[in-house]
Amino acid sequence: MTSEEAHWIGSTLTAARPQAVAALLRYFRDLDLAEEAFQEACLRALKSWPQNGPPRDPAAWLIFVGRNVALDAVRRQAKQTELPPEEAFSDTEDTEAVLAERMDGAHYRDDVLRLLFICCHPDLPATQQIALALRIVSGLSVKQIARAFLVSEAAMEQRVTRAKARIAKAQSGGSGVPFEAPGAVERSERLGAVAAMIYLVFNEGYSAAGDTSAAREPLCEEAIRLARLLLRLFPAEPEIMGLTALMLLQHARAGTRFDKDGAVILLDDQDRGRWNGPMIAEGIALLDKAIRHHRPGPYQVQAAISALHARAATPEDTDWGEIDLLYATLEIMQPSPVITLNRAVAVSKLRGAEAALTMVEPLGDRLSGYFHYHGLRGALLMQLGRTGEARESFLTAIGLATSAAEAAHIRAHLDGLKREA
Repeated sequence: MTSEEAHWIGSTLTAARPQAVAALLRYFRDLDLAEEAFQEACLRALKSWPQNGPPRDPAAWLIFVGRNVALDAVRRQAKQTELPPEEAFSDTEDTEAVLAERMDGAHYRDDVLRLLFICCHPDLPATQQIALALRIVSGLSVKQIARAFLVSEAAMEQRVTRAKARIAKAQSGGSGVPFEAPGAVERSERLGAVAAMIYLVFNEGYSAAGDTSAAREPLCEEAIRLARLLLRLFPAEPEIMGLTALMLLQHARAGTRFDKDGAVILLDDQDRGRWNGPMIAEGIALLDKAIRHHRPGPYQVQAAISALHARAATPEDTDWGEIDLLYATLEIMQPSPVITLNRAVAVSKLRGAEAALTMVEPLGDRLSGYFHYHGLRGALLMQLGRTGEARESFLTAIGLATSAAEAAHIRAHLDGLKREA
Protein backbone atom coordinates (compact mmCIF):
# COMPACT_ATOMS: atom_id res chain seq x y z
CA MET A 1 0.00 0.00 0.00
CA THR A 2 1.45 3.36 -1.02
CA SER A 3 1.50 6.32 1.34
CA GLU A 4 -1.08 8.07 -0.87
CA GLU A 5 -3.40 5.06 -0.64
CA ALA A 6 -2.93 4.83 3.11
CA HIS A 7 -3.71 8.53 3.51
CA TRP A 8 -6.83 8.28 1.34
CA ILE A 9 -8.11 5.18 3.12
CA GLY A 10 -7.50 6.72 6.54
CA SER A 11 -9.29 9.93 5.60
CA THR A 12 -12.18 8.00 4.05
CA LEU A 13 -12.65 5.79 7.13
CA THR A 14 -12.64 8.85 9.38
CA ALA A 15 -15.18 10.67 7.24
CA ALA A 16 -17.46 7.61 6.99
CA ARG A 17 -17.45 6.82 10.70
CA PRO A 18 -20.42 8.97 11.85
CA GLN A 19 -22.73 7.74 9.12
CA ALA A 20 -21.70 4.09 9.41
CA VAL A 21 -21.88 3.90 13.21
CA ALA A 22 -25.22 5.72 13.19
CA ALA A 23 -26.72 3.30 10.65
CA LEU A 24 -25.39 0.26 12.53
CA LEU A 25 -26.83 1.59 15.78
CA ARG A 26 -30.20 2.02 14.08
CA TYR A 27 -30.14 -1.61 12.95
CA PHE A 28 -28.89 -3.25 16.16
CA ARG A 29 -29.75 -0.75 18.91
CA ASP A 30 -26.48 -1.65 20.65
CA LEU A 31 -23.79 1.03 20.83
CA ASP A 32 -20.89 -1.29 21.62
CA LEU A 33 -21.92 -3.73 18.88
CA ALA A 34 -22.18 -0.88 16.35
CA GLU A 35 -18.71 0.38 17.24
CA GLU A 36 -17.13 -3.07 17.12
CA ALA A 37 -18.79 -3.87 13.78
CA PHE A 38 -17.51 -0.61 12.30
CA GLN A 39 -13.97 -1.30 13.51
CA GLU A 40 -14.02 -4.77 11.96
CA ALA A 41 -15.35 -3.30 8.70
CA CYS A 42 -12.43 -0.84 8.74
CA LEU A 43 -9.94 -3.70 9.15
CA ARG A 44 -11.48 -5.49 6.18
CA ALA A 45 -11.36 -2.27 4.17
CA LEU A 46 -7.62 -1.97 4.85
CA LYS A 47 -7.16 -5.45 3.33
CA SER A 48 -9.67 -5.20 0.49
CA TRP A 49 -9.48 -1.67 -0.88
CA PRO A 50 -5.76 -1.61 -1.82
CA GLN A 51 -6.25 -4.85 -3.81
CA ASN A 52 -9.70 -4.33 -5.33
CA GLY A 53 -9.85 -0.56 -5.49
CA PRO A 54 -12.13 1.75 -3.54
CA PRO A 55 -15.87 1.03 -3.59
CA ARG A 56 -18.26 3.38 -5.33
CA ASP A 57 -19.70 4.44 -1.98
CA PRO A 58 -17.24 3.79 0.89
CA ALA A 59 -19.77 4.58 3.63
CA ALA A 60 -22.31 2.15 2.16
CA TRP A 61 -19.61 -0.53 1.86
CA LEU A 62 -18.64 -0.11 5.51
CA ILE A 63 -22.27 -0.23 6.65
CA PHE A 64 -22.95 -3.33 4.56
CA VAL A 65 -19.85 -5.18 5.82
CA GLY A 66 -20.35 -3.98 9.37
CA ARG A 67 -23.95 -5.14 9.31
CA ASN A 68 -22.89 -8.65 8.30
CA VAL A 69 -20.16 -8.66 10.95
CA ALA A 70 -22.65 -7.66 13.63
CA LEU A 71 -25.16 -10.30 12.52
CA ASP A 72 -22.43 -12.95 12.78
CA ALA A 73 -21.58 -11.69 16.27
CA VAL A 74 -25.23 -11.90 17.31
CA ARG A 75 -25.47 -15.47 15.97
CA ARG A 76 -22.33 -16.53 17.83
CA GLN A 77 -23.62 -15.01 21.03
CA ALA A 78 -27.04 -16.58 20.65
CA LYS A 79 -25.55 -20.06 19.98
CA GLN A 80 -28.55 -22.39 20.07
CA THR A 81 -31.09 -19.62 20.71
CA GLU A 82 -33.30 -18.86 17.75
CA LEU A 83 -32.56 -15.46 16.26
CA PRO A 84 -35.22 -12.76 16.13
CA PRO A 85 -36.67 -12.09 12.68
CA GLU A 86 -34.37 -10.30 10.24
CA GLU A 87 -36.65 -7.26 10.25
CA ALA A 88 -35.81 -6.74 13.91
CA PHE A 89 -32.38 -5.71 12.77
CA SER A 90 -33.07 -3.92 9.50
CA ASP A 91 -35.29 -3.64 6.47
CA THR A 92 -34.64 -6.63 4.22
CA GLU A 93 -35.16 -4.52 1.11
CA ASP A 94 -32.11 -2.36 1.88
CA THR A 95 -29.22 -2.79 -0.52
CA GLU A 96 -25.61 -1.75 -0.16
CA ALA A 97 -26.08 1.19 -2.51
CA VAL A 98 -28.81 2.78 -0.41
CA LEU A 99 -27.71 1.86 3.11
CA ALA A 100 -25.73 5.07 3.63
CA GLU A 101 -28.43 7.28 2.14
CA ARG A 102 -31.54 5.88 3.81
CA MET A 103 -33.33 8.22 6.24
CA ASP A 104 -35.15 6.77 9.22
CA GLY A 105 -38.39 8.62 8.51
CA ALA A 106 -38.66 10.28 11.93
CA HIS A 107 -38.07 13.92 10.93
CA TYR A 108 -34.31 13.33 10.72
CA ARG A 109 -32.49 14.01 7.45
CA ASP A 110 -29.53 11.87 8.40
CA ASP A 111 -28.73 8.89 10.60
CA VAL A 112 -25.89 10.95 12.03
CA LEU A 113 -28.33 13.44 13.49
CA ARG A 114 -30.35 10.63 15.02
CA LEU A 115 -27.18 9.36 16.69
CA LEU A 116 -26.41 12.89 17.88
CA PHE A 117 -29.77 13.20 19.56
CA ILE A 118 -29.31 9.81 21.26
CA CYS A 119 -25.87 10.79 22.55
CA CYS A 120 -27.19 14.17 23.69
CA HIS A 121 -30.26 12.84 25.49
CA PRO A 122 -31.24 14.91 28.56
CA ASP A 123 -31.11 11.80 30.78
CA LEU A 124 -27.33 12.08 30.44
CA PRO A 125 -25.40 14.89 32.18
CA ALA A 126 -24.29 17.58 29.75
CA THR A 127 -20.60 16.69 30.09
CA GLN A 128 -21.35 13.05 29.29
CA GLN A 129 -23.56 14.00 26.33
CA ILE A 130 -20.83 15.97 24.58
CA ALA A 131 -18.01 13.58 25.49
CA LEU A 132 -19.95 10.55 24.24
CA ALA A 133 -20.91 12.23 20.97
CA LEU A 134 -17.31 13.28 20.34
CA ARG A 135 -16.14 9.73 20.98
CA ILE A 136 -18.86 7.82 19.13
CA VAL A 137 -19.87 10.16 16.33
CA SER A 138 -16.53 11.75 15.50
CA GLY A 139 -14.18 9.01 16.65
CA LEU A 140 -11.96 11.34 18.70
CA SER A 141 -9.68 9.69 21.22
CA VAL A 142 -10.32 10.09 24.93
CA LYS A 143 -7.07 12.08 25.13
CA GLN A 144 -8.24 14.54 22.49
CA ILE A 145 -11.61 15.01 24.20
CA ALA A 146 -9.94 15.50 27.56
CA ARG A 147 -7.82 18.29 26.09
CA ALA A 148 -10.91 19.99 24.74
CA PHE A 149 -12.52 19.91 28.20
CA LEU A 150 -9.29 20.82 30.07
CA VAL A 151 -9.64 17.72 32.29
CA SER A 152 -7.50 14.63 32.89
CA GLU A 153 -7.64 11.67 30.52
CA ALA A 154 -8.76 9.37 33.35
CA ALA A 155 -11.68 11.65 34.23
CA MET A 156 -12.80 11.78 30.59
CA GLU A 157 -12.53 7.99 30.23
CA GLN A 158 -14.87 7.67 33.20
CA ARG A 159 -17.39 10.07 31.65
CA VAL A 160 -17.48 8.18 28.38
CA THR A 161 -17.77 4.80 30.11
CA ARG A 162 -20.65 5.94 32.31
CA ALA A 163 -22.51 7.47 29.36
CA LYS A 164 -22.14 4.30 27.28
CA ALA A 165 -23.38 2.22 30.19
CA ARG A 166 -26.48 4.40 30.48
CA ILE A 167 -27.13 4.09 26.75
CA ALA A 168 -26.68 0.31 26.93
CA LYS A 169 -29.54 -0.05 29.42
CA ALA A 170 -31.97 0.77 26.63
CA GLN A 171 -31.25 -2.57 24.99
CA SER A 172 -33.18 -4.54 27.58
CA GLY A 173 -36.01 -2.06 28.05
CA GLY A 174 -34.52 -0.68 31.23
CA SER A 175 -34.51 2.89 32.42
CA GLY A 176 -31.73 3.90 30.07
CA VAL A 177 -31.76 6.29 27.14
CA PRO A 178 -34.43 5.32 24.61
CA PHE A 179 -33.52 4.73 20.97
CA GLU A 180 -36.83 6.02 19.66
CA ALA A 181 -36.88 9.33 17.81
CA PRO A 182 -37.90 12.18 20.13
CA GLY A 183 -40.80 14.47 19.39
CA ALA A 184 -40.54 18.09 18.29
CA VAL A 185 -40.47 19.51 21.84
CA GLU A 186 -37.73 17.11 22.97
CA ARG A 187 -35.69 17.84 19.87
CA SER A 188 -35.79 21.57 20.60
CA GLU A 189 -34.70 20.99 24.20
CA ARG A 190 -31.79 18.83 23.08
CA LEU A 191 -30.66 21.26 20.43
CA GLY A 192 -28.32 23.21 22.71
CA ALA A 193 -26.30 20.13 23.67
CA VAL A 194 -26.04 19.01 20.05
CA ALA A 195 -24.92 22.47 18.94
CA ALA A 196 -22.26 22.55 21.67
CA MET A 197 -20.99 19.13 20.63
CA ILE A 198 -20.77 20.18 16.99
CA TYR A 199 -18.78 23.28 17.88
CA LEU A 200 -16.38 21.18 19.97
CA VAL A 201 -15.85 18.92 16.95
CA PHE A 202 -15.10 22.01 14.88
CA ASN A 203 -12.65 23.34 17.47
CA GLU A 204 -10.83 20.02 17.60
CA GLY A 205 -10.07 20.43 13.91
CA TYR A 206 -9.55 24.20 14.02
CA SER A 207 -7.09 24.05 16.92
CA ALA A 208 -4.83 21.58 15.10
CA ALA A 209 -1.59 23.29 14.18
CA GLY A 210 1.13 23.07 11.58
CA ASP A 211 1.64 19.72 9.91
CA THR A 212 -1.36 18.21 11.75
CA SER A 213 -3.87 20.83 10.60
CA ALA A 214 -4.50 19.24 7.20
CA ALA A 215 -5.19 15.86 8.81
CA ARG A 216 -7.73 17.40 11.23
CA GLU A 217 -9.36 19.75 8.72
CA PRO A 218 -12.08 17.19 7.87
CA LEU A 219 -13.38 17.66 11.41
CA CYS A 220 -14.11 21.30 10.61
CA GLU A 221 -15.86 20.31 7.41
CA GLU A 222 -17.85 17.59 9.19
CA ALA A 223 -18.94 20.04 11.88
CA ILE A 224 -20.11 22.52 9.24
CA ARG A 225 -21.97 19.74 7.43
CA LEU A 226 -23.74 18.71 10.64
CA ALA A 227 -24.61 22.32 11.42
CA ARG A 228 -26.15 22.72 7.96
CA LEU A 229 -28.20 19.59 8.53
CA LEU A 230 -29.38 20.97 11.86
CA LEU A 231 -30.32 24.17 10.09
CA ARG A 232 -32.47 22.20 7.66
CA LEU A 233 -34.22 20.61 10.62
CA PHE A 234 -34.57 23.93 12.47
CA PRO A 235 -34.69 26.56 9.71
CA ALA A 236 -36.06 29.30 12.00
CA GLU A 237 -33.55 28.80 14.86
CA PRO A 238 -31.22 31.85 14.93
CA GLU A 239 -28.61 30.23 17.17
CA ILE A 240 -28.09 27.42 14.65
CA MET A 241 -27.70 30.08 11.98
CA GLY A 242 -25.19 31.80 14.25
CA LEU A 243 -23.28 28.57 14.89
CA THR A 244 -23.06 27.79 11.18
CA ALA A 245 -22.01 31.36 10.39
CA LEU A 246 -19.35 31.29 13.10
CA MET A 247 -17.74 28.11 11.78
CA LEU A 248 -17.86 29.30 8.17
CA LEU A 249 -16.22 32.62 9.05
CA GLN A 250 -13.49 30.93 11.07
CA HIS A 251 -12.86 28.15 8.56
CA ALA A 252 -12.57 30.71 5.76
CA ARG A 253 -9.13 31.64 7.15
CA ALA A 254 -7.87 28.03 7.32
CA GLY A 255 -5.45 28.33 4.39
CA THR A 256 -3.63 31.33 5.85
CA ARG A 257 -3.19 30.37 9.51
CA PHE A 258 0.13 28.53 9.02
CA ASP A 259 3.05 29.00 6.64
CA LYS A 260 4.57 26.30 4.46
CA ASP A 261 6.78 25.17 7.35
CA GLY A 262 3.82 24.85 9.73
CA ALA A 263 4.59 28.02 11.70
CA VAL A 264 1.71 30.04 13.16
CA ILE A 265 0.66 33.18 11.24
CA LEU A 266 -1.15 35.65 13.49
CA LEU A 267 -4.40 37.20 12.31
CA ASP A 268 -2.83 40.60 11.61
CA ASP A 269 -0.17 38.97 9.42
CA GLN A 270 -2.43 36.72 7.38
CA ASP A 271 -2.90 37.30 3.65
CA ARG A 272 -6.52 38.44 3.63
CA GLY A 273 -6.65 38.11 -0.14
CA ARG A 274 -6.42 34.33 0.35
CA TRP A 275 -9.36 34.11 2.73
CA ASN A 276 -12.27 32.16 1.28
CA GLY A 277 -14.57 34.90 -0.03
CA PRO A 278 -17.65 32.76 -0.82
CA MET A 279 -17.45 31.12 2.61
CA ILE A 280 -17.25 34.54 4.28
CA ALA A 281 -20.19 35.81 2.23
CA GLU A 282 -22.27 32.77 3.22
CA GLY A 283 -21.39 33.23 6.87
CA ILE A 284 -22.24 36.93 6.90
CA ALA A 285 -25.55 36.30 5.10
CA LEU A 286 -26.50 33.66 7.69
CA LEU A 287 -25.54 36.02 10.52
CA ASP A 288 -27.62 38.84 9.08
CA LYS A 289 -30.58 36.48 8.78
CA ALA A 290 -30.13 35.34 12.40
CA ILE A 291 -29.98 38.92 13.71
CA ARG A 292 -33.32 39.73 12.09
CA HIS A 293 -34.97 37.23 14.47
CA HIS A 294 -34.10 39.51 17.44
CA ARG A 295 -33.19 36.52 19.62
CA PRO A 296 -29.46 36.97 20.29
CA GLY A 297 -27.36 34.14 21.66
CA PRO A 298 -23.69 33.28 22.27
CA TYR A 299 -23.09 31.77 18.83
CA GLN A 300 -24.51 34.83 17.11
CA VAL A 301 -22.30 37.13 19.20
CA GLN A 302 -19.19 35.08 18.41
CA ALA A 303 -20.13 35.05 14.74
CA ALA A 304 -20.51 38.84 14.83
CA ILE A 305 -16.96 39.13 16.21
CA SER A 306 -15.63 36.90 13.43
CA ALA A 307 -17.59 38.92 10.87
CA LEU A 308 -15.92 42.15 12.02
CA HIS A 309 -12.52 40.56 11.41
CA ALA A 310 -13.66 39.21 8.04
CA ARG A 311 -15.02 42.59 6.89
CA ALA A 312 -11.79 44.45 7.71
CA ALA A 313 -9.75 44.85 4.53
CA THR A 314 -6.62 45.49 6.61
CA PRO A 315 -5.77 44.93 10.31
CA GLU A 316 -6.00 48.68 10.84
CA ASP A 317 -9.61 48.66 9.64
CA THR A 318 -10.69 46.28 12.43
CA ASP A 319 -13.40 47.78 14.64
CA TRP A 320 -11.86 46.85 18.00
CA GLY A 321 -14.32 49.02 19.89
CA GLU A 322 -17.26 46.99 18.61
CA ILE A 323 -15.38 43.75 19.25
CA ASP A 324 -14.80 44.85 22.86
CA LEU A 325 -18.53 45.52 23.28
CA LEU A 326 -19.43 42.15 21.79
CA TYR A 327 -17.06 40.33 24.13
CA ALA A 328 -18.58 42.26 27.05
CA THR A 329 -22.00 41.01 25.93
CA LEU A 330 -20.65 37.48 25.66
CA GLU A 331 -19.25 37.70 29.21
CA ILE A 332 -22.79 38.36 30.43
CA MET A 333 -24.39 35.62 28.33
CA GLN A 334 -21.75 32.98 28.94
CA PRO A 335 -19.30 33.95 31.72
CA SER A 336 -15.92 32.31 31.15
CA PRO A 337 -12.29 33.21 31.90
CA VAL A 338 -11.41 32.31 28.30
CA ILE A 339 -13.90 34.89 27.00
CA THR A 340 -12.38 37.52 29.30
CA LEU A 341 -8.93 36.52 28.03
CA ASN A 342 -10.08 37.04 24.45
CA ARG A 343 -11.62 40.37 25.37
CA ALA A 344 -8.26 41.46 26.79
CA VAL A 345 -6.83 41.30 23.26
CA ALA A 346 -9.39 43.87 22.10
CA VAL A 347 -8.69 45.99 25.19
CA SER A 348 -4.95 45.95 24.42
CA LYS A 349 -5.70 47.37 20.96
CA LEU A 350 -7.96 50.07 22.38
CA ARG A 351 -6.40 51.07 25.70
CA GLY A 352 -2.95 49.54 25.71
CA ALA A 353 -1.09 46.61 27.25
CA GLU A 354 -1.36 47.85 30.84
CA ALA A 355 -5.18 47.88 30.76
CA ALA A 356 -5.24 44.44 29.14
CA LEU A 357 -2.81 43.01 31.70
CA THR A 358 -5.04 44.28 34.49
CA MET A 359 -7.84 42.13 33.03
CA VAL A 360 -5.59 39.11 32.49
CA GLU A 361 -3.82 38.84 35.84
CA PRO A 362 -6.91 37.81 37.92
CA LEU A 363 -7.50 34.88 35.56
CA GLY A 364 -4.27 33.13 36.56
CA ASP A 365 -5.78 30.73 39.09
CA ARG A 366 -8.42 29.45 36.67
CA LEU A 367 -6.24 29.40 33.56
CA SER A 368 -2.93 28.29 35.05
CA GLY A 369 -2.89 25.24 32.76
CA TYR A 370 -4.00 27.10 29.62
CA PHE A 371 -1.37 27.73 26.95
CA HIS A 372 -2.96 30.89 25.53
CA TYR A 373 -3.19 32.56 28.95
CA HIS A 374 0.56 32.42 29.48
CA GLY A 375 1.26 33.31 25.84
CA LEU A 376 -0.90 36.46 25.95
CA ARG A 377 0.35 37.44 29.40
CA GLY A 378 3.94 37.10 28.19
CA ALA A 379 3.23 39.23 25.12
CA LEU A 380 1.64 41.99 27.22
CA LEU A 381 4.53 41.96 29.70
CA MET A 382 6.98 42.13 26.80
CA GLN A 383 5.18 45.22 25.42
CA LEU A 384 5.51 46.83 28.85
CA GLY A 385 9.23 46.14 29.00
CA ARG A 386 8.94 43.66 31.89
CA THR A 387 11.22 41.18 30.16
CA GLY A 388 11.99 38.94 33.14
CA GLU A 389 8.31 38.27 33.87
CA ALA A 390 7.62 37.91 30.17
CA ARG A 391 10.31 35.25 29.87
CA GLU A 392 8.80 33.28 32.74
CA SER A 393 5.33 33.37 31.15
CA PHE A 394 6.71 32.27 27.79
CA LEU A 395 8.61 29.37 29.36
CA THR A 396 5.43 28.24 31.11
CA ALA A 397 3.53 28.52 27.81
CA ILE A 398 6.07 26.31 26.02
CA GLY A 399 5.55 23.65 28.66
CA LEU A 400 1.80 23.74 27.98
CA ALA A 401 2.00 23.85 24.17
CA THR A 402 -0.03 21.12 22.46
CA SER A 403 1.80 21.32 19.13
CA ALA A 404 5.23 22.06 17.70
CA ALA A 405 3.80 25.15 15.97
CA GLU A 406 2.60 26.64 19.26
CA ALA A 407 5.95 25.99 20.92
CA ALA A 408 7.85 27.48 17.96
CA HIS A 409 5.71 30.61 18.11
CA ILE A 410 6.61 31.16 21.77
CA ARG A 411 10.29 30.42 21.12
CA ALA A 412 10.29 33.22 18.57
CA HIS A 413 9.23 35.60 21.35
CA LEU A 414 11.96 34.27 23.62
CA ASP A 415 14.53 34.75 20.85
CA GLY A 416 13.32 38.32 20.50
CA LEU A 417 13.85 38.92 24.22
CA LYS A 418 17.39 37.54 23.95
CA ARG A 419 18.19 39.82 21.03
CA GLU A 420 16.91 42.83 22.97
CA ALA A 421 18.96 41.82 26.02
